[in-house]
This record gives sequence, structure tokens and C-alpha cells, in this order.
Amino acid sequence: MRNNPLVSFVSLDAYEAAGGFVRRDLFSDTRNAGYIGDAALLQQLATDRLMVLAQDIAAEGWSFVETRVKRDHSELSAYDHLSAHSRDMTKKEKAECAKLQKARDKAAEALNAYYDDESEEEDDDKRDALEEAANATSEACDQYVERLESWTPEQMASAGAFLLLNHAGQVVIERGLVKPEDKATTRRSGIGGAESFISEKKAKPVHGEKLCRRLTAHRTAAVQVELAANPNVALAVLMNRLIPMVFYEHFGRDYSNNRNAIEVSATCSHSRLLREADDMAASTAWKAIDAERSKWAAMLPKHTAHLLPWLLEQSDDVKANLFAFCVAATLDGVSGTDSAHPINALCDVLNVDMAKYWTPTRETYLNHVSKARIVEVVANAVSPEAAAPLASMKKDEAAAAAEIRLSESGWIPEVLTNRETAKVCSYENDDEEDEVME
Repeated sequence: MRNNPLVSFVSLDAYEAAGGFVRRDLFSDTRNAGYIGDAALLQQLATDRLMVLAQDIAAEGWSFVETRVKRDHSELSAYDHLSAHSRDMTKKEKAECAKLQKARDKAAEALNAYYDDESEEEDDDKRDALEEAANATSEACDQYVERLESWTPEQMASAGAFLLLNHAGQVVIERGLVKPEDKATTRRSGIGGAESFISEKKAKPVHGEKLCRRLTAHRTAAVQVELAANPNVALAVLMNRLIPMVFYEHFGRDYSNNRNAIEVSATCSHSRLLREADDMAASTAWKAIDAERSKWAAMLPKHTAHLLPWLLEQSDDVKANLFAFCVAATLDGVSGTDSAHPINALCDVLNVDMAKYWTPTRETYLNHVSKARIVEVVANAVSPEAAAPLASMKKDEAAAAAEIRLSESGWIPEVLTNRETAKVCSYENDDEEDEVME
């Protein structure tokens, strides 16, 4: 009962106040333990509450508003999905959004620290609290951005909205949905760029978030090495970030998922890379970065006040190379998913060969995936015959054997070979994201 989304949405008190009963175990001392005795009543209460919330959404001007106590992926896949418009943030809104993002990142770091601490015993309450905080802060950021989205009267007259309950019993609002029988008319009219609705149901990713962050940290270090050796590219990269900010009236309508590989605020990413990948210090890329960093540190003056005079005395070659190293140090390509990322554009420009910087070993990869994945990798990278004996081994033995077999293969995981970049489009084509009501 504790995991029932309808109970979370309606509340147990409201259900029992309406005459519903709960069948509890004789020796249970937990209020949420037991079974709902009147499922029909619980569903009716959830439907009634959704209908009340739907009145506020209908008041926005949509042609229809429907409610569902459970998402039906096959039903929604038949609808088209219009795109909302977004406006730029004001200076105050940017500051508020930055605070929310900082809270989100802090909560995510606390959760990751819990997962990474192998010495700590499992604590379900602590984990649940950390996960709840991470989810809440992430949703707060999403909801804040959604405040900037708006719909035209033509869009609202042609489309509607759904109020759905997700697996946690939270209300999810999906606006801009076009009924199947109206899709042809809406597409012909060109209202808001109708697109086919994509179901949220996704296949389980090959690599989990923690492993993705580890691998993309190594990708970041490799690109830093290559970028630091190319002052002309480094200058172009920095200008690529600055020009849209200066000529905002010219580029203001374009965006790339609001993410950039270079942080113009000059936040050095070195310490973060070490946190994300505990094997980073032993990598080829990091050794090159550390050596270059030590070289420049020995050349630089001791005090900030002396820095500008020192820079003015240096040759163009010295300044260009130091500039390239500093730009590279701000590169932040760490990601929790194997998805499109701005850093991939740099990988292409610099022609980065990750095989020079990363090899599949037990520490870097094999200890972090399942035995089935190990067998699959060896079969694809070497041969099915080489992988066959691994299936009957224990996980540790299979990982050790796979490391030997893969040592000369040049195999690189999908996370490091994916060169997809974030799609750049106009605000008027921005996709509506789900809004979760507390």
C-alpha cells in the first residue's frame, strides 16, 4: 500500500474518511502497511480530485482537458505534441534560477557521495531522504523554467492538455496535445510545429549514471589535453561563447539545450574530474594536464597584483599557449547519461581519439558493469569464441580474463564514441516538458 500512487495522491486519511477500509496484518505496526479494501472508491476519489485540478488548466483556454489516474503510453502516442514558446529570463530570474540549480547540484552531489561511499552501511531512510531531496530540487528547477513557456491562442484552440498521475502519485500536466482526428488539420495549418508525441517509456540504458560520469570525466580530460595544444581553436571556442552574449539581439532566439561545454565564468573543472573518476590521476590525459599545469604554475608570478604586468611582458606565443590551457581547464563535459553533449563538437574539431587516452580495464570499466555486459563486449570487440569461456566464470574472473582479451582491441564504450551534439533550434520550436504539481 505504501507504494500505491493513488494512495499517495488521495491520502489514506481522505480514503478512510470517505468510507474506505484497509485490511492490515494482525501484527503490523506501520500505518501504511496493509491492503486497500475498496479499489473502486480509491480510484473514484483520485479521479474526482484530478477533475478539480483540471478546472484550473481548462481556464487557461485549452480546447479540451482530460484526466487519467495512470499514464497510457499507447493512448498518448496517438497524439501530436505542439511546441511552446519561451522568453528570455530577466536578470532577477537568472539569479533565482541559479540558486535553484545550485541547490539541485548540491543535492545530487550528496546523493552521489552516499552511493560512492562503499564503507558506509546501507541506510534506507538516509538514502530515501537524499533521493527525495535530489528529485525535489530537480523538479523545482524544471518548474521554474516552465514558467517561461507560453502558448498562442491558436495553439490552445487546436490542442488540449492531460493531467496524469505518475508512479509516485504526483500530477503531471502535459499541454499542447492534438487529438488524432485533428492532427491533419493542425499540421496543414502549421500551428506551433505539431510533432508526433514521443512516449516517455525508454529502454534501460547500457551504462548507469555513475559509470557515465566516470567515463565522460575521462572524455573531458582528453579534450582538455587536445584543446590546450591548439590556441587557435581555444580562441574560437571562447569567442563562440562570448559573441552570442554580446550580440544577444542577433542570437537571442537560438539555444542548444541551455548547455555549453565551456564555462565562461572560468570555473576550473580539474577537481571535479578527480571526484567523478577515482582512476583519473593514473590516466594518460591527467598526467599530461598535471605536467602542463605545474609548468605554468612555476612561471606565473606569486601574487595576483603582479599578473597583468607579467602577462604584458610575455611573448605572443607564451600568452597564446597559456590562454589555450586556461580555456581548456574550464571544459566541463561530465554527464550522467550517454546523450548528445556540446563537448562532442570539440571532439570532432580536434579529432580526439579516445583510444589514446582510455583503455578498458577492470578499474576503468569492467568492474562497473555486469558479467553479461563483459561477455557481450568481448564477443563484439574480439570474437564470440574468445567470449564463450567467460560466461561460466565468476564475475571477478571474467573481468580479469576480459581485460587481457581487450588489451589490444582498441575497444571504446558507446559513451566515448557517441559524437552526437545538442540540437540548436529556435525558442518557438522548444518542446514542452512535463510539469509536476506538488
